[in-house]
Amino acid sequence: MRSFSGSIFLVCALALVVNAQRFVRFISTDGREYTGDAILPSDTTDAFHSTRAKVIEGDILGNFTITSQVKAGQPIPGWPILFFKPFTALNTPSDPIPVTTGYQTQGNFTSTMDYETELVVVIKKKAFNISDDEALDHVLGFSVGHDVSHRGWQIDRGGEPQPQFSMGKGADGWAPWGPAIVSTSIIPDPQTLNIWTKVNGVTMQNDTTANMIFGVKHLVSFFSMGITLLPGDVIFTGT
Repeated sequence: MRSFSGSIFLVCALALVVNAQRFVRFISTDGREYTGDAILPSDTTDAFHSTRAKVIEGDILGNFTITSQVKAGQPIPGWPILFFKPFTALNTPSDPIPVTTGYQTQGNFTSTMDYETELVVVIKKKAFNISDDEALDHVLGFSVGHDVSHRGWQIDRGGEPQPQFSMGKGADGWAPWGPAIVSTSIIPDPQTLNIWTKVNGVTMQNDTTANMIFGVKHLVSFFSMGITLLPGDVIFTGT
């Protein structure tokens, strides 16, 4: 909104107040992604605590309709969900992201690519079965990355409770990150950072790492519980 002129911003703001209260983008229990108007519990005004939303059809930046259809978001997991991307998925932040014909279409099957900007953690020394308190001692620094995702392969051809994470996220070049690793001496607390995504100049994600369900310390500790983390390992921490 900040890039719009003052008059346009005022008109848009009035429209939002009349038509919707809190826009949310979420994956529902049916495994599909929706945009919705959050339904809040009676004791809060914070959309973070919402577990349901009225489905919105159309473009929230243009013409849209708030339907009567209510969808529930997936429950917060009790532990982190871990999956692996191969090293061939790594990419620079400025090179093209390849999408092969097989991912673009399969007969009459077509699906869109999706974006997930995430905090990236780079490991500096071997870690195995370490505690949360020890975790940051094994971290070289932090960067930002794009967990490129193809929802058709991840969800439509896998779905819950068995999503196709590897096919949906692991193709060559689907893990761009960088351009720098910022050391822990500059970022001693990784839960105080702002991360955002712009698609064609439009802000689509904007949040703080303080709202991560599982913080960096716990993620590194959790992953090391039975998996040896080696120097140079890269962890995308989730959206």
